Amino acid sequence: MKIVCSQDTLLAQLQIAARGVSQRSTVQILSGILLTAGAEGAAELAATDMELSLRVPLEARVDEPGSVVLPGRLLLEIVRALPAGEVTVEQPAGSGTVSLTCGASQYTLHTQAAEDFPNLPEPAVNQFAVDRDTFVHTIAHVSRAASRDESRPVLMGVLLEFGEGSVTMAATDSYRLSVKHSELPGTASEAQAIVPARALQELARLGDAESIQVSIGENQILFGVEGSWLSARRIDGQFPNYRQLLPQSFEHEVSVGRAELLDVVRRMALMAQRNLPLRLAFEPGSLTVSAQTQDVGEARETLPVGFQGERLEIGFNADFLRDGIESVDGDTVKLRLISPLRPGLLQGEDASFSYLIMPIRLSS
Repeated sequence: MKIVCSQDTLLAQLQIAARGVSQRSTVQILSGILLTAGAEGAAELAATDMELSLRVPLEARVDEPGSVVLPGRLLLEIVRALPAGEVTVEQPAGSGTVSLTCGASQYTLHTQAAEDFPNLPEPAVNQFAVDRDTFVHTIAHVSRAASRDESRPVLMGVLLEFGEGSVTMAATDSYRLSVKHSELPGTASEAQAIVPARALQELARLGDAESIQVSIGENQILFGVEGSWLSARRIDGQFPNYRQLLPQSFEHEVSVGRAELLDVVRRMALMAQRNLPLRLAFEPGSLTVSAQTQDVGEARETLPVGFQGERLEIGFNADFLRDGIESVDGDTVKLRLISPLRPGLLQGEDASFSYLIMPIRLSS
């Protein structure tokens, strides 16, 4: 095998492919990147950790076709350090090493056999295209609410519900629930899948095309962007019925300037250490946000709001509350509340996004 390509092109594509390299697996082949040079003059980089895989086209001149598995992270660091210019990657027939040359720099890397690399999923025939900006924007609203607890894998995923011309995404870690509905031209039929949040977050970094190809298989879901394909194993299990979790009525609804509330929450959160809650005290015409950590100190700040009724004090996790406010679009946040022990709901100026957050019981 022998290919020649520019250093900047190789680096750009390696940076994408390397995100699929396994970080923890004891299977050595999963720490590598598969470089394939086809007889038709097309080259490709691929990596997988068996949960997520990336296949990235590489613009290169193919002098001799072939394929080889190279050490992923090391290859990326080497190419990043190379000077600008043409890079030649060559493996003599029958050799277990690859030479990488750029100008006066030359490296020899030990390789693994391409036939030992896992077969990656191929996109199905029944795929459809969706608007990239809308799809990625929807992911950004919900993905941070997904759990990181590996003991509950279904909650580490985002539920994707495709309808005719729309998509609804939902994520929860059981302490908060984020739901976003978006109009999405291109979807022609109903389908759903629970997709690892990590895969969707990687998708947001993949290319900058106008559309994303979506292919939903029995066990995998694939996303294509400008010739690159990201595939993820679908998560088995029953996702919580998020529609039943959203309360239908509330005792109070308060509209607050999003930027102002976000600034106050960020400032007060500095004093909410050791996972202690932020206190939100509503009184007629005002909201006081405060935090106190024993042996550290306390802080409070009051801002005017259109609250009416008896005083209501409720506590929330500071990070979760900040995430919810940041996820709201528009200039205004609506806080919808029932009681100090019932979940609160954050929404924007329309109801397309909902962020349900569990309260923390406050000590007197």
